[in-house]
Amino acid sequence: MLISNRLPSFLGESNMRLAREVPVTAFYTSLVTVATVAFTIYVPATRGYFNVGESAVFLAALLGGARIGAFAGGVGSMLADLILGYYLFAPATLLIKGLEGFLLGALISRRPGLRERGWRLLSVAASAIVFMLVFAVGTLFYSGSSEVSIGLPWIGAYNFVVELSYAFWAIIGIAIAIVVAYASFSARQEAGYMTISALVSGSVMVIGYFLYEQLFLGYAAIAEVPFNIGQVLVGITIAIPAYASLKVISRRSNH
Repeated sequence: MLISNRLPSFLGESNMRLAREVPVTAFYTSLVTVATVAFTIYVPATRGYFNVGESAVFLAALLGGARIGAFAGGVGSMLADLILGYYLFAPATLLIKGLEGFLLGALISRRPGLRERGWRLLSVAASAIVFMLVFAVGTLFYSGSSEVSIGLPWIGAYNFVVELSYAFWAIIGIAIAIVVAYASFSARQEAGYMTISALVSGSVMVIGYFLYEQLFLGYAAIAEVPFNIGQVLVGITIAIPAYASLKVISRRSNH
């Protein structure tokens, strides 16, 4: 007996679409939560923390679109705040990260119709911008000693101190720029546009937390701005190549 992979027609088109989206949304929401809590750096000045959850928010928006990106980004990140004990940030996180995921998904769905040369020029420009941002933020705010925590709250975390030099950030900046350019030239021509879109949506996150901390919490909000910019850059570094790789795998599996 064959089992059809189609949902019953009596559910209606909107209900069938919802039935398909629910498990996907749940997966991306869980991914955002785990990615956020797995690697953190505490920021004493604002009582907040640096994390790599941005990469999962970006990936959810790139693969799932605006609605899934909004839900996974907002709810997944809020759950991470609650798990880690940052309760004061949870309401703002729901709105800010949700808007970030929605905006990236919306921008990607409206990508311009450029020719191959245009896409590649855009990717080169995006790579240069990312390099300059990584080097500037890294050397100005992240050089010297930093305490890092890796792990999950329910299984324990490993803490250690790292020493970061200017040369380290130059190498990291060049490496990230190469990754973005390579993703564009070898896999996805629009990787440059994705990078710029992620920078735009990420700026909403940076500004949103700055305003929330400054206006509602009364903390020295400027102290967390470089950390949040760093989150955006790390998110781009992970999400764009991951997206390009997944698309290549998907194309090959369909042949």
